[in-house]
Amino acid sequence: MLSRWGHYLAGVTWIGLLYYFNFVQTPAFAQFEAPARNEAFAKLVPRAMWWFRWGAVLTVLTGISILAFQKNLDGDYMKSPAGISISTGILLALVMFLNVWGVIWRAQKQVIANAQNVLAGNEADPSIPAIARKAACASRTNTFFSIPMLFFMGATSHFFPQGDYVTTDGAKRAVYWLIVVVIVAIFEAIALSAPAVGKPQAWHIDNHRNTIIAGFVLSAVLYLLWEIFF
Repeated sequence: MLSRWGHYLAGVTWIGLLYYFNFVQTPAFAQFEAPARNEAFAKLVPRAMWWFRWGAVLTVLTGISILAFQKNLDGDYMKSPAGISISTGILLALVMFLNVWGVIWRAQKQVIANAQNVLAGNEADPSIPAIARKAACASRTNTFFSIPMLFFMGATSHFFPQGDYVTTDGAKRAVYWLIVVVIVAIFEAIALSAPAVGKPQAWHIDNHRNTIIAGFVLSAVLYLLWEIFF
């Protein structure tokens, strides 16, 4: 019970700040004059990023704790439709976590340092726009992934009554996971390549409206795959 409670609290913090960055901060900062934007990056963003990245850590740790207390994991639960469903959510969450620490935070540290440097009267780093674009693509991709991730995390317990599950055919599981991993890998590769605004492959991350639409489409595709195979 405590693991689940902590998971909810940490997850709300993490995903809430993710949505704040993408739906509120990014559009607002685009309208700021350069001095005001640098001031915000130097003083506001570090605080938000602290809660964001450590919220992600606590979400993952409490999620592991939930799994550790699940008695049915001693059997074939992860081979069951319900186990595969929750594993789909876990896969998306782990990719998002790696984006937070491996891409977004690494880039934001440089953006914050540049803003503080400019406020101190020094020249801006010319490489910052490209660095910021990479962080933005990873962050928007996390928003995109979060919609199906939250669906599978929340819906799994409703697919089957507690303890009532059957194992599935290994070939079906292999094909399902191959398709899912390829889909996730394609969109993650797009994020890491940080395509310029307006490029066709960046449609789903160019603005938050597209991201929301694409997120619901991805949720439907993954759910249909799950229904087809299991």
